[in-house]
Amino acid sequence: MADARPVTVAGKPLSCVVCGHDRFAERKAQLNTRLATLFDFDWVNPQAECYICSHCGYVHWFLK
Repeated sequence: MADARPVTVAGKPLSCVVCGHDRFAERKAQLNTRLATLFDFDWVNPQAECYICSHCGYVHWFLK
């Protein structure tokens, strides 16, 4: 992952809970609910910040 970098969460450096690596790619993910999807209101669902470990691929999810 070329865009992998160290990440800080709540003022502390993030390390992968699986392998202990300290570099991550960042993505956002929509947290869909059935009701919002049923009525085509997916845009009202919250988003999560996702940090993907560049070593093992484990995805760490965080809500604001």
